[in-house]
Amino acid sequence: MVVSQHLSADGPLFSDPTLYRSLVGALQYLTITRPDIAHAVNSVSQFLHSPTDNHFLAVKRILRYVKGTLHFGLTFHPSVAPAALVAYSDADWAGCPDTRRSTSGYSIYLGDNLVSWSAKKQPTVSRSSCESEYRALALTAAELLWLTHLLRDLKVSQNQRPLLLCDNKSAIFLSSNPVSHKRAKHVELDYHFLRELVLAGKLRTQYVTSHLQVADIFTKSVSRPLFDFFRSKLHVRSNPTLSLRGGVEDHD
Repeated sequence: MVVSQHLSADGPLFSDPTLYRSLVGALQYLTITRPDIAHAVNSVSQFLHSPTDNHFLAVKRILRYVKGTLHFGLTFHPSVAPAALVAYSDADWAGCPDTRRSTSGYSIYLGDNLVSWSAKKQPTVSRSSCESEYRALALTAAELLWLTHLLRDLKVSQNQRPLLLCDNKSAIFLSSNPVSHKRAKHVELDYHFLRELVLAGKLRTQYVTSHLQVADIFTKSVSRPLFDFFRSKLHVRSNPTLSLRGGVEDHD
């Protein structure tokens, strides 16, 4: 997708909405192993009811990208030492031009391997970037908590508390400091949920600079160099033996 492009509901309706829904449905299935297209697919998925010509152009752009990266896939590597959970959380404040709702995104790693990710529009409008980032933190914390319980059931030892990284210092401060402010009351449930996890020692929050914020790729369109950098951090890499057509190709 074009850098800084935000799709809106305005524009002439696409002539074949059934084709649009079919293509987007196939792309949604592909995101299971291609997190690098999660944000773009999430964007075009919001207009299934009445797609426009611009939306279809965005779908074709995604398809062209997929065609050019057929041999890319999510890679996993064995870990020698006990792997810790590390999560990146981000939000694109008021990014939707139609509703001004924000988009939450996260990527969660077990050691060096990406095990969970999400790109999702928030259900309510946030009145500040801190609020939208905090809602994203709470969403990521819930996923971290679930993964912690899953690993425990699978008898996978965790020697370190899960680490939650965010590029908004105000949201991080709010997660570990008892504050009472009228501007914080509308995020009260998320505030108490996340803060209790931090105070109970079930996870840690830490600041990460924006240029290392991997979750940016799930919340907004970024420049090509930054996209390539984040894609490599997701461990979506080229492998000549892979094929989206099914199976593993034989090059002997």
